[in-house]
Amino acid sequence: MGLSKFMLAICFTGLTLIHDLALAQNSDQDFVDAHNAARDEVGVGPISWDDTLAAYAQNYALERRDCNLEHSNGPYSENIAAGWSGFTAIEAVKMWVDEKQFYDYDTNSCVGDECRHYTQIVWRDTTHLGCARVRCNSGGIFVTCNYDPPGNNDGERPY
Repeated sequence: MGLSKFMLAICFTGLTLIHDLALAQNSDQDFVDAHNAARDEVGVGPISWDDTLAAYAQNYALERRDCNLEHSNGPYSENIAAGWSGFTAIEAVKMWVDEKQFYDYDTNSCVGDECRHYTQIVWRDTTHLGCARVRCNSGGIFVTCNYDPPGNNDGERPY
């Protein structure tokens, strides 16, 4: 095998591994596992995947190929995020979970910054989840997760 064919094989193998890694970090189960890890930390029961919610999320995500962070205002609770081309499901959920630092359980309020993405993830009454991830026209990534029963009810504690 000539050097150019060898280098091409290495590049192809590397791209395949990168592609496989990206797919491995964007599965339905990746979304579920990342949510359930945060829920487990506060003693809230697990959440499970729901195909109806996932279809709703996918339809809305396809409308957001402009990557604008606008909520669907649909019948479910919803978290949305956008990032650059390698933005994974795990990174999106981590970004929402990282808002935990802004949630004050004693006052049941956000302190200084946004925390309602986090409180939705750990909402005790939510049992089902459906998410979608699409590439935007700009090359970025739009991620949305929908939750049922909806959470983040004013005046109620998430857990």
